[in-house]
Amino acid sequence: MADAFADKPIAIPEGIDMENHVIATYWAKADKAMDMSLMGQILAIEQTTGTWVPVPGETPEVRAKHVAKVIGVYEAPAHEYGLPEDVKERQYIIQIAFPAANVEDQLPMLLTATIGNISLVPNFKLLDLRMPKTTLDQYQGPRFGIHGWYEALGIEKDRPIMNNMIKPCSGYPLEVGARLFREVAVGGCDVIKDDELIADMCYNGAVDRVKAYMEIERQVFEETGEHTLYTVNVTDRLPRMFDLAKRCIDAGANAMMVNYLAVGPEAMRALAEDPAIGVPILAHMDVGGAYFMSPYQGISSSIIFGKIPRLCGADSIVLPFSLGGKGIYMHDRFMAACRNLTFPFGGLKPVLPMPSGGITPANVPDIIGSLGKEIMIGSGGGIHAHPKGPTAGVKAFRQAIDAVLQGVPIEEYSKEHEELGIALGTWQKKTEFKIEKERARF
Repeated sequence: MADAFADKPIAIPEGIDMENHVIATYWAKADKAMDMSLMGQILAIEQTTGTWVPVPGETPEVRAKHVAKVIGVYEAPAHEYGLPEDVKERQYIIQIAFPAANVEDQLPMLLTATIGNISLVPNFKLLDLRMPKTTLDQYQGPRFGIHGWYEALGIEKDRPIMNNMIKPCSGYPLEVGARLFREVAVGGCDVIKDDELIADMCYNGAVDRVKAYMEIERQVFEETGEHTLYTVNVTDRLPRMFDLAKRCIDAGANAMMVNYLAVGPEAMRALAEDPAIGVPILAHMDVGGAYFMSPYQGISSSIIFGKIPRLCGADSIVLPFSLGGKGIYMHDRFMAACRNLTFPFGGLKPVLPMPSGGITPANVPDIIGSLGKEIMIGSGGGIHAHPKGPTAGVKAFRQAIDAVLQGVPIEEYSKEHEELGIALGTWQKKTEFKIEKERARF
């Protein structure tokens, strides 16, 4: 009897093998007269075996093995006895099960199947992807993960890692970058990264930066006893990026960064799975907003910032912090992305979240309070714009971290720590980026 339903694009959850299907969850809004269960089936066929008209090759046998199935259509609010007259549109949560055989270990096919052509459907957004073990087992994921960053630095996982991105974002010569790298490293910064806006440029080559910065790293380690990782940005056109990454490794790079959405997640995955690239990889989030910022279209940020970079092997990811800073990201969305980075996800190692975006020492209590100690805190202007310079800027952050870990309010701690006191006096608890303030710069 069960075989009579095998080729149908609809089922109940108990009627499918969850471990052989990717479960996609969507939000949808449509005219009140639309039968969303029927529309869901049309989308399921469109994204798997069929097209907008029946074709001869779409046989019952093909459908039985490869058609997606609507396994849930849930209206919210859930009207039962008719619709109020003022209701013009209805909203739904829809779940569609896609055969894992349709996507295998290919992330491009996973995205093409679950949100490809149907991304053009108005008022339709992909909220989540539930991955079966058979699919997750085909991904290597992060090679280093959270533990790997601490191990590379030679420190215990008893405090946050401090990250600084060299500013200005781009346009500066190597000599300026080298000076800033030294000042920040001496201040106690664990990881120094290129900004996402500078890669291998004619005016400042990536390999040249690696050679210069790694020599400074050696010198600073001799002075302070603390190592510094430099995440050189190897983002480039393909396949040139892979050659650049290996040339950076040959030059002594101890970490690297890639704008994973700009080059494509599978490009980052290729770096992460390349045995010649034996260093932690930091993924940068730029272009992310193009996927999720519309509340009515696209892919949720918890997938874009959480599951995708983890599947593709990011050891850490820059993502916007939601409390203070530039303040563009809702806190529950931020936390959902971080859970996807750190909670058990098949056998994939957890990814180190790096909250960033207008962060100053005043934000440190909220960051640690939200995520705990195993995080990387990222700051650019909050370090370089410290009134006493970048070295003091890093010290202010390290002092804020020490205060939180000791359970001392940072305002109280700042009374005996000059760098932190100056930072708190310079920036409000939650940095505000108002148009009026930005206009004052010009």
